[in-house]
Amino acid sequence: MTDSPLIKAGRRWVIDRYPYNSHHLLKSLEWLDRIAPSCPETVRLAALTHDMERAFPGPDPPIPTRLNDQAYDKAHAERSARIVAAWVREQGADAAFVHDVEELVRAHEVGGWPEANLVQAADSLSFLETNIDLFLGFVRSGKYPARDVGIKFDRSYERIQISHAREFAVPLLKNARARLAELDLDNAHTVNR
Repeated sequence: MTDSPLIKAGRRWVIDRYPYNSHHLLKSLEWLDRIAPSCPETVRLAALTHDMERAFPGPDPPIPTRLNDQAYDKAHAERSARIVAAWVREQGADAAFVHDVEELVRAHEVGGWPEANLVQAADSLSFLETNIDLFLGFVRSGKYPARDVGIKFDRSYERIQISHAREFAVPLLKNARARLAELDLDNAHTVNR
């Protein structure tokens, strides 16, 4: 698929501003293009930029109280929507385009209508492909217990509302759960020595 100038600019913005996890956002767009190859540019841009608030420290970033925190997810999506909308506006997009992208980013954690469900599915697929090592690292470091990380993996799959996207997610979830189980067994053996 040929990227528009705005998608190309979005890729640069993601890579430049969010280098420590840009791979997740880039993969989200790849997954979207795979599950919905002819979707509108607004949906593609939302998938590409949905987590950008994490690239902007400041006085108002949401702080999770636990790993699976719905209040955090909502605040994260709201802040990302504001930041992405401001960037899209700066690129010269018209008000309707900005609004559509903003609403899709705002809904990326939960979906709710066909286009938002696509962004959410692409996010989940990318998470299950690219962020497993990060979350296994959280278990190793003691930041989060294995049980909570397992719940995060399962919820990433369960929230996908598009059936053919779920089919792609099944092997990714199985791999994530198997790696977590191996890690949990390794940790159990270490503790029992």
